[in-house]
Amino acid sequence: MSAFSAEVIGTMFLILLGAGVVANVILKGTKGNSGGWMVITTGWALAVFVGVVIAGPYSGAHLNPAVSIALAVAGKFEWAKVPVYIGAQLLGAMLGAFLAWLIYRDHFDATNDPDTQLAVFSTGPAIRNTTFNLLSEIIGTFVLIFVVFYFTDAEIKEPKTPIGLGSLGALPVAFLVWAIGLSLGGTTGYAINPARDLGPRIVHTLLPIKGKGKGNWTYAWIPVIGPIIGAVIAALLYMTLK
Repeated sequence: MSAFSAEVIGTMFLILLGAGVVANVILKGTKGNSGGWMVITTGWALAVFVGVVIAGPYSGAHLNPAVSIALAVAGKFEWAKVPVYIGAQLLGAMLGAFLAWLIYRDHFDATNDPDTQLAVFSTGPAIRNTTFNLLSEIIGTFVLIFVVFYFTDAEIKEPKTPIGLGSLGALPVAFLVWAIGLSLGGTTGYAINPARDLGPRIVHTLLPIKGKGKGNWTYAWIPVIGPIIGAVIAALLYMTLK
């Protein structure tokens, strides 16, 4: 499997299972309706686990533009490969979101609230405050990337090892994402991944969902720019401290 294909497929599974758990909890008439935040954060953590298991041996399982950019800033990944990885991640996120909609199509149609429908695809603030919403995404992604650097420090020095989340094994990353969701995710829904938010938001805009509203595009830049800023800060601090 090529690195591009691995990033597409790994990110697809990540979003399929991540958006899927949100759909199961919040859409009308599902078996998991009203399962709560613990179910959502656990589902997302396990989605990360699955994505990393699939893509790790072939691409390093970045699955996240913020990871690719941070590794490039730190000199651990070639800048020339960053656009290819980001393109694969965005494509995979869109495919995963489409499959999640396909599975839960009847429940989307049965759910009358457009905001609830959108929440399956993309994140949004619990309290809208641009400065603090952006800060939340910056800090959440900073925690993700900074800890990942220390998880992977020994492995990323080995030139034959794909550089990224897959270089440490999937389980620690899943626990890290779970911790971020439980502790820091209550403000904006912890996108901490530009592709995770942007790709599904585009799919929501394109899909024929009964009674859907707009994609809240005025907010959409925050879960894209915030994670990138947090990733760059984490990479620079890691380089300073190592």
